[in-house]
Amino acid sequence: MKIVGINGSPRGGRSATLQLIEAVLEGAKEKGAEVDVVHLIDLDLKFRNACSACFQEGKCVDEDDFPNLYEKIKAADGLVLGSPVYFDLVTGQMKLLIDRMADGIQCQSLTGKYGCSVATSGDHAEPAVVAYLNHFLQMLGATPVGNVGVAIGKDPGALAKAKETAHELGKTLAEAIQTRRQYPQIEAFHKRFQEKFKAVIAGEKPEWPGDYDHWVNQAWVW
Repeated sequence: MKIVGINGSPRGGRSATLQLIEAVLEGAKEKGAEVDVVHLIDLDLKFRNACSACFQEGKCVDEDDFPNLYEKIKAADGLVLGSPVYFDLVTGQMKLLIDRMADGIQCQSLTGKYGCSVATSGDHAEPAVVAYLNHFLQMLGATPVGNVGVAIGKDPGALAKAKETAHELGKTLAEAIQTRRQYPQIEAFHKRFQEKFKAVIAGEKPEWPGDYDHWVNQAWVW
């Protein structure tokens, strides 16, 4: 069982967000998970340029660190997404990754995976950020199991308390992976989305051959 944490803070290893991510991963390790952390700030990631090559080729053709990162993400059983709040949303580093994974919606590339999200803020908006990150996971086929958000500017002890909650969230994430825990509401969402998108994929076969082939290989269309 492999769980990867994605740190969207530009402070990298010095960030409060990383402390929450690591708390989640420590909890998961106690349940037998192998864990890893990726700092987006350390990677060479270009902006998405809307070339649509991923839809056509079934993979990204840009020569940067994204293809290897995407393979690491797809090889994981679970994901922990973390970002501080920047102007009421995620950081530019995290948004860049989300934009680069656009074909993951069409391909439902996180199907079968579980995930969770953490966020830190000085004062507010962390609930909106974790909701956004979990929505992203769900849109790509993953099952979010929870979140932890904390406004560290309001209470000097808030981060320590949040880390305890994050530690328990890590255990929950690992157990969900191990038992293939079912979340009926999320499963119903995935089913509706897949049915809706099936017609889109079939209709775009000439323009999106890479995505169409993926759906055929998954036996979602035939």
